[in-house]
Amino acid sequence: MIDRTKGDSKDHVLNMAKEHDVKFIRFWFTDILGFLKNFAITVEELEGAMEEGMGFDGSSIQGFARIDESDMVAMPDPDTWSLLPWRPTENNAVARMFCDIYRPDGGPFEGDPRYVLKRNLKRAADLGYTFHVGPELEYFYFKDSKGTQGLDDGGYFDMTSTDIASDLRRETVLTLMDMGVAVEYSHHEASASQHEIDMRYTDALTMADNVMTYRLVVKQVAQRQGVHATFMPKPIIGMNGSGMHVHQSLFEGDRNAFFDKDDEYCLSSTARCFIAGLLRHAPEITAVTNQWVNSYKRLVSGYEAPVYVSWARQNRSDLVRVPEYRRGREKSTRIELRSPDPACNPYLAFSVILAAGLEGIERQYEVPDPVEENVYDMTDDERRTRGIGTLPASLLEAVMLTEKSEMVRKALGDHVFDAFIKNKRIEWDLYRTHVTDYELSKYLPVL
Repeated sequence: MIDRTKGDSKDHVLNMAKEHDVKFIRFWFTDILGFLKNFAITVEELEGAMEEGMGFDGSSIQGFARIDESDMVAMPDPDTWSLLPWRPTENNAVARMFCDIYRPDGGPFEGDPRYVLKRNLKRAADLGYTFHVGPELEYFYFKDSKGTQGLDDGGYFDMTSTDIASDLRRETVLTLMDMGVAVEYSHHEASASQHEIDMRYTDALTMADNVMTYRLVVKQVAQRQGVHATFMPKPIIGMNGSGMHVHQSLFEGDRNAFFDKDDEYCLSSTARCFIAGLLRHAPEITAVTNQWVNSYKRLVSGYEAPVYVSWARQNRSDLVRVPEYRRGREKSTRIELRSPDPACNPYLAFSVILAAGLEGIERQYEVPDPVEENVYDMTDDERRTRGIGTLPASLLEAVMLTEKSEMVRKALGDHVFDAFIKNKRIEWDLYRTHVTDYELSKYLPVL
C-alpha cells in the first residue's frame, strides 16, 4: 500500500517550499532502461500530492504498462527533496523529488525499477544486512553530440588547469553538493577528455537516486557551457571506454559483515561467499549491468575492462577486486565489481548485483582461488585449467544467458524481466540489420 507515514519529512518539504518560494516541483522516476522521466506540479498541489500521489498515464513509459492498464500513481519520496540549482533559486524556484510508482488500488507497481531495488534490499534486510555501494562513473566531454572531438588531451590524474573540462568538473561537484549528493573525489580519467566524479559510499537506494541525479547534473552543466557529456560505454575506437566500478559491502548494524581481521585479505566468510555468488552469476547479470549493444565494445581485452571471470586483490584485470587502500580497517573493507558501465539502470543493476551475492551467501558458494597474475596474458588452455570463465561478448549472448536465469527473474520480478528481455531483443535485431559505415568502407569497394 502507499506509504503515508513520513509526516515529519512532509512537513519539512512544505516548509522548504515556502521558505525558498518554490513554484514548481518535478516528480522524477525512471523507465526500465534507466532513462529519467518527470512531470511537474505547482506548489499548490504539493500537500495533496504527498498525501495521495499524482496520477499519470504509464502506457508510453518504456516497460511500464499496456494501454488497457495505463493508470499509475506517482508518490513522491519527501526524503529526496532538493532544489534544482540550475533553475531560479528564488522567485519561482524549482525543486524535485524521486517517486515510487503505485497502481490506483494502492499496491506497488511491479514495473517500477525503484520498487525492484526496494524488494531486493528487503531480502537483504530479512537476512540482517544493509547493502552499501560506491559506484565510480566515468564519462566523456565532447564538443557536441554529433562527434567525438574532445575538450582536452589529458590522461589519468592529469592536472590541466587551463582547460574547460576542469571548470566543468568543479561546477558539477558544487552542483551535486548543493543537491545533497556527497562527493569524495573528482579527477581526469585515462582517456583524453574522460573524467570521473566519485560519490560518497552510502546505502544502495540513496545511491541509485544519486546516480540518476549525477548523470543529469553532468549533462546539464556541460550543456550550459555549450558542450556535450556522454556516459556511452565505448564512444571512441582504440581508447578506454567508460566503466562504473561498483564498490560494495554488507553491514549488520554498524559492523561490516565483509571484514575479518584474521583473514589474509581481511575478508569474512560472508564476503567470500558473496564474491563467489558474483563470479558464478556474473555472465547472467551482464545484460542488466551492461545493457547496450555498445557496452560490449568496452568489454574487450586490452582496455582495462574485465573480460574474464576471476577475482584478486591488486589485479585490475580481474572482474572482482578487493581494494587495499586502507588494509585492515573494518569500515573500508569492500569488494569492487569492475564490469558494469555507467549507462545501466542503477536500480536494476544494484538489484541483480545484490541478488547474485546473496545467492552465494544463502547457498554457501565456495569462492575459487584468487588470480593475481594478468589474466589477459594467459593462454586459453591456462584459463580453462584454472576454471576462469568469460563474460558474454555481445548483447545477444548476454540476453540469451539472462533469459535462462531464474536468479535474475526472481531479482527483477516477472514484469520487469519480461519487458527488459523483449526490449533488448528488439535492440539487437535493429543493430544486426543495420548496415554500418565499417561495412560500407570495407566491402562496398571490393564486393
